[in-house]
Amino acid sequence: MMRPKEHTFLRNVVVLAVPVALQSMLQASFGVVDQVMIGQLGGVEVAAVGLAGKFTGIFNVVVSAVGAVAGIMISQYMGQKNTAETRRSTILNLRVCLILAALFTLAGAAAPKRLMGLYIDDIVTAEAAGQYLFIVSGTFFPAAGITILSTCLRCMEKAALPLCAGIASAAVNTGLNWILIFGRLGAPALGITGAALATLISQIVCFLVVLGMYLKCRERTESAPAGPFAWGQYLSMLLPLLVSEFMWILGENVYAGIYGHMGTDASAAMTLTNPVQSLALGALCGLSQAAAILIGKRLGDGEREAAYKEAKKLLLYGLTGSLLLSVVIFVISSWYVRIFRVEAGIRELTAQILIAYAAVMPFKVLNMIMGSGILRSGGKTTYVMAIDLMGTWLFGVPLGLLTAFVLHWSIPVVYFTLSLEECIRFAVSLIVFRRRGWMNQLRA
Repeated sequence: MMRPKEHTFLRNVVVLAVPVALQSMLQASFGVVDQVMIGQLGGVEVAAVGLAGKFTGIFNVVVSAVGAVAGIMISQYMGQKNTAETRRSTILNLRVCLILAALFTLAGAAAPKRLMGLYIDDIVTAEAAGQYLFIVSGTFFPAAGITILSTCLRCMEKAALPLCAGIASAAVNTGLNWILIFGRLGAPALGITGAALATLISQIVCFLVVLGMYLKCRERTESAPAGPFAWGQYLSMLLPLLVSEFMWILGENVYAGIYGHMGTDASAAMTLTNPVQSLALGALCGLSQAAAILIGKRLGDGEREAAYKEAKKLLLYGLTGSLLLSVVIFVISSWYVRIFRVEAGIRELTAQILIAYAAVMPFKVLNMIMGSGILRSGGKTTYVMAIDLMGTWLFGVPLGLLTAFVLHWSIPVVYFTLSLEECIRFAVSLIVFRRRGWMNQLRA
């Protein structure tokens, strides 16, 4: 029989993880619909949207680093029952995200075609990607607000509220895609421009819903402020995560450049795998969010041993779930590619890449829970930075360049080989985890 403490922990995991997982899977499933719609336009359009997504991915990852720091601070201060520091942490991190949004909006709107030309030699594809990016750059400001306010709501253990906002946003995005891409209900057929407009409008809707929820749920009363803000502690958490996330996504963009320079077919095949990858990781990403919040609260309250035991349980949950999903992906890979109206060669490459992804997915999930949840929860983010830099730049990028341009292997083999860096990253993370140096209590 499950003991009361174990039952409470499992309940807390479910309350936090399930809404986050459902939200991620919902967004990914609508992403599949988007890909199917855009896939009707042809391989160039599919590749263009995927390449533009690589640049917006840089912003999303950098802002998620700030969101991660906000989560560390808010969860630990909630564990300490310090409402003044909780509110100050929310406002500060929101301001940082808005500054980043301004910089990325300027870059994406000022030189979109030039940016896309860095990813692919094909002028037609680069021009289409630039057209899409110019409009999608407008999503950076609402995305910044969504990231921080959703983090705060999850730390309040109200993870279902961002899920509701995500449902509204995904529904708006899919409906507008159908109308604007193909010219339904009397609207002009705008192709990928319509897809970009749908994304922009849906993000604005999501931000407005999340903002309303946050204003309704936020704590009205505050404890007395502890004193001057600990800038040294804040920067020691933020800067390593910014470096880590930026260099990681830069590595992902190098991978995209490798795929792009291997040809439009290779780039399109990688793009078609994105919804499945997002669905699979989204199904288990809630465990990472739960780890960051639950372990952070334990550490904030000084319960180190309980934090360590619960972290091990979360890793076990992630391993079990990822193995099951790997089997599912392997089984459905050949069926999935049939829903796209693209060339037979692209479909074949897509199926092969999905099989390679299924093989490495358990390590991706364990690294997500370990790096994005457990090891960050104590605020010692330098550990995460070192592990990520080593995995991506000492192993992943060199292996990708070697296999693609020296050995001239096919893209499924290139993808699988460079993904082996996930195994190296997890091995190092496990050593750091067992030494417990990451377990730290923030000072107010």
